[in-house]
Amino acid sequence: MDALNVYSRPEGLRRPILIMAFGGWNDAAESATTAVKYLGTAVHANKFAEIDPEEFYHFGLSRPYVRFKPGSETEREITWPTTEFSISQAADLTRDVIVGVATEPHLRWKTYCNHVLELARSCDVALVLTLGALLAEVPHTRPVRLSGSASDPEVAVRLGVRPTRYEGPTGIVGVLSTVCREQGLPWASLWANVPHYISGIENPKATLALVRRVAPLVGATIDATDLEEAGKQFDSNLKEIVAQNTKIANYVKKLESRDTEEARPAAPPGGTSDLPPASELVAEIEQFLRQQRPE
Repeated sequence: MDALNVYSRPEGLRRPILIMAFGGWNDAAESATTAVKYLGTAVHANKFAEIDPEEFYHFGLSRPYVRFKPGSETEREITWPTTEFSISQAADLTRDVIVGVATEPHLRWKTYCNHVLELARSCDVALVLTLGALLAEVPHTRPVRLSGSASDPEVAVRLGVRPTRYEGPTGIVGVLSTVCREQGLPWASLWANVPHYISGIENPKATLALVRRVAPLVGATIDATDLEEAGKQFDSNLKEIVAQNTKIANYVKKLESRDTEEARPAAPPGGTSDLPPASELVAEIEQFLRQQRPE
């Protein structure tokens, strides 16, 4: 059985762009997957295809969920970690939009990426755009920095990205971009830099930055008022934490003083960063948040 299942083939496609994000290693603070889901909802995308998870996931690591079926209090169903693709062909968009969201697969990445490209070719996709979020030594008090690359210089300019000199471990996003390049399919990748000391907290500012940068590519006018309000609350909560904790305040000031044009990835365990270990700051922040909860 083919792992790629297309339930309805869209017709009359207009230079579709495929926008994908993967939960896990490529998705600090869930910023990228939240951005793709938000875009899909904003353009009223409807599911039309999926990749079956059987060949690509270790279910002991990415467990399926059991839940009651809608409208039933007795009958349950299992939700698997499937890769779902939804499409919008809304008339007010300058091109069609396909969004895909999944947990990063554990197995057979090359085969998985070939299935993604099979879908892309069947839909005459003109650009594969992956979104990601990385942990970096950046302060939360600065505007969210975006980085990335693209096969087309014009697309790179529109996304406001330029090639990076990163070398090191990569995830499915990096592999998918490489497979696109090898097979001659235009691609781009856009990443939000997330402060590594608040990696365990959902970051609406990073999500908003990604949404705002991508929307013009498809001619979408998106009302992101809810994300903007969530970002303001996010800033307010962190401002209160910093004001009441000298250790965290000093850490943020040190980051601000060395904030440069290119953010540095967060140092791995045992690395050479001259900043305090992020785990210490995370523990401090979590403790503060627990103390603020009403009894």
